Amino acid sequence: METHHRPVMVEEVLGLLAPRPGETFLDATVGAGGHAVEILGRTAPDGLLVGIDRDPVALGLAASMLAPSGSRVRLCRATFDGLARALDGAGVATLDGILFDLGASSMQLDDPGRGFSFRLDAPLDMRMDPDGPTTAADLVNRLPERELADLIYGLGQERRSRRIARALVEARRRAPIRGTSQLAELVARSAGLGSRADRGRIHPATRTFQALRIAVNDELGQLERALPDALARLAPGGRLAVLAFHSLEDRITKQTFRRSARSGRVRLLTPRPMRAGPDEVDANRRARSARLRAVLNVGPETSDIGLGAATPEGADLRPPRRGQPSEQ
Repeated sequence: METHHRPVMVEEVLGLLAPRPGETFLDATVGAGGHAVEILGRTAPDGLLVGIDRDPVALGLAASMLAPSGSRVRLCRATFDGLARALDGAGVATLDGILFDLGASSMQLDDPGRGFSFRLDAPLDMRMDPDGPTTAADLVNRLPERELADLIYGLGQERRSRRIARALVEARRRAPIRGTSQLAELVARSAGLGSRADRGRIHPATRTFQALRIAVNDELGQLERALPDALARLAPGGRLAVLAFHSLEDRITKQTFRRSARSGRVRLLTPRPMRAGPDEVDANRRARSARLRAVLNVGPETSDIGLGAATPEGADLRPPRRGQPSEQ
C-alpha cells in the first residue's frame, strides 16, 4: 500500500530529543517510519532504534522504510502498555530517547478498508490492531443510549451527544449501522445539518468518529499506562517527547510530566507545548492540532548539574558517551 503519511514537527522533535551517535531510542508509534528514519540518521553509525506499533500494516511499511539501517532497527508489534515487554524482548534495558506520535496516522485515515474516515464509504471498523476485539460498529449498535451519549461527549467533546445518541439508537432499531457513510449521514441529520452546504468547515460527524476511534483503541487508557513505563526506562539525561493531536491526550501528557517534575524526577523541556509553524500547517493539515511536549530525566549523573533558571532551555545535560570527550 502506498503511503502519503507526512511526519509532523520533525525538526522540533529532533531538537528536543537531540539524538547522538551510538544512542538507543524507542519510537513507540513507528508508523511508516518518518520520524524513525531521521533519528536513525543522527544516531549512526552504531545507534539502535526499537520501533513498536499495534498496526501490522504500519510495521510492514516501517520495515521497508528503515531497511537500509539493517540490524540497527528492531521492530515489534505491540501496544503502548506493552512497551516494557517489547523492550525486554529486544534486549534493551534503558533508553536515551523516546517518542510518542499519537492519534491515527494519515495512512490509516486514507485506507478505505479501515473505516476511520467518512470521506469514503467503508465498514465501520476503526481498529488500529485489526485483531482487536471491538469495532466501532459494535459500540454504535450495542451500547445503551446513555453510555453512547457519554462516550461521544467525553471523548469527542461533542455538545450534541445526546441528540446524536438518540438518533443512532432509533436507527439501529430498524437495521444495524454498518458503514461509515451511513453513520456520518445519521449524525449530520440528527444535528439538523442534512446538506453538505449546511455543514460548514468541519463535518458534523467529525467529533463522533473521533470519539469512537479513541474508544475502540483505548487510546487514552493506553497512554496513561504507558507514560510511567516509558519514564522508568529513560537513562539519566534521556528525553521523552510526546506529539498529541487531541486535548485529552495532551492533558494526560501534561499532568504526567508535571507530576514527575514536581517529584524531581524530570525537568520540563517545554513548560508550554510547542506548535507547528504556519508553513508546516499550510503544507500538512494534520500539523494544525499538534502539541509537542518533552521532558529530560534528571538521573544520578545529572543531579549535580544546575537545573535552575541559569540552565539554557533544552540544554544537553546527558553524560558523555563512553570514549566521547566531554564538551566544555
